[in-house]
Amino acid sequence: MVRYQDIKTKAYRILDLTSLTIDEFEQLVPPFEAAFVRHMRDWTMEGKPRTARAYTPYANSPLPTPEDRLLFILSYLKVAALRVVHGAMFGMSQSNANKWIHVLLLVLHQTLIDLGDVPARRLVALQQRLADLDSTAPEAAAAAPAPSPFFTTAPNGRSHAPKTRMSQAQLIAARKGAIR
Repeated sequence: MVRYQDIKTKAYRILDLTSLTIDEFEQLVPPFEAAFVRHMRDWTMEGKPRTARAYTPYANSPLPTPEDRLLFILSYLKVAALRVVHGAMFGMSQSNANKWIHVLLLVLHQTLIDLGDVPARRLVALQQRLADLDSTAPEAAAAAPAPSPFFTTAPNGRSHAPKTRMSQAQLIAARKGAIR
């Protein structure tokens, strides 16, 4: 079973599983846990509004610590393993892994919103965020920035990929030869 306490001494392992350094990972834990507590205060693991008792972590939880929960969801997003495999890595069934994935994806998204680091979904939003970053760095604004490749819609030039040159008759013959 993968546990943060077991692998935190291996910086390369955290980086491999999450694309974050140990320092970056540990900086993300407190806001992630705060978002998790807020979410669980209002919702159950099944996604229903919480009406009766408050959430308390149970003794044999497959993800007992905030670090384990963050490692679970970040490694799921990076590795994109089958849910049954990801559940097995963390010592739970596929159905239980599915519940945790759904809950923790919402929590991670809320964490990124709280930190102001949620990914832009539209080109206009990305342009605005980049413009905001440029306006906060006066030395960057003084230098003449090169045009960004993110916003180029024109082709960059002629493709150097080899062209397949076949006549119409050769194309039809090749297509018929491939289909049996």
